[in-house]
Amino acid sequence: MDTPSRPSSNGDAEASPSEASPPQTGAAPGQSAHGMSTRTRLLFYLAAWLIVLLPFLFWWNSWFGRRLSDQQISEYLTDDKHPRHIQHALVQIGERITRHGSAARWYPELVRLSTHPVEEVRNTDAWVMGQDPSGAGFHEALLKMLQDSSPMVRGNAALSLVRFRDPSGRSQIVALLQPVHIVAPFAGHILDADRPGTAVHQGGIIAKLSSGHEQTADLRSPISGRIHSLSAAAGASIAAGEEIAVVDPGDEQVWEALRALYIIGRAEDLPAIRPYQRESRDIPDRIREQALLTEQAIRSRASAEP
Repeated sequence: MDTPSRPSSNGDAEASPSEASPPQTGAAPGQSAHGMSTRTRLLFYLAAWLIVLLPFLFWWNSWFGRRLSDQQISEYLTDDKHPRHIQHALVQIGERITRHGSAARWYPELVRLSTHPVEEVRNTDAWVMGQDPSGAGFHEALLKMLQDSSPMVRGNAALSLVRFRDPSGRSQIVALLQPVHIVAPFAGHILDADRPGTAVHQGGIIAKLSSGHEQTADLRSPISGRIHSLSAAAGASIAAGEEIAVVDPGDEQVWEALRALYIIGRAEDLPAIRPYQRESRDIPDRIREQALLTEQAIRSRASAEP
């Protein structure tokens, strides 16, 4: 006898698998269960990729360590619209000189760039010319750069002249050891100011000065270093020529100056050297040791002179 089929719970016959309705997710065609379409996901991934790629491309194009071909160096050296291209080419030439590579073809360009209107270009150029004391025209160009309007260019030119065994820039090198005093170019009041102890790059803003609606100015540090002190806080009134801040030179600047004075320093330079001999958490050991060695070398030379 045939066994009757089992009825469903609602009294109707059970549906076969082929007749069952597919599960409903509520998502439109081309859309995931989370409500994001394939196109939206692709746009999201593309945006995330660009966020990573664009900073890398900017860094890669502005990184001076990126190797340039001979043709690129020649093109960059004359690209006055992009001073960083000139700096990039100069750095590459400097590296070739230190590796004893071929760079003499660009030496006339280095002499020409010693009077370039952009300070950063002149600064880098002064350093590069110091890498080869045999370069034609380098010595004369560096001597002229001792009169540059920028203290950093004067300092780099003086340091490079030491490689020529020329002490003409000794006073400029001593100045590299001394703090820089920043004064107000006109009377006004301080809109904003940084804090003592803050590290600052060359060209970094120390304070903002305003004389009402007529004139405003960003007071920038001419050197890289650390803010030693501020004479006025935000809101204070300042007279023209009044000191606003003192900036101590950075470690690398001090280090290079001490090394140069080790070779050409004189007894009258010792007062500028001795502050770096004291034990302080603000003075690295290598700088303190170099300051001590520099004084010893100066005293040894002085005792040997008639």
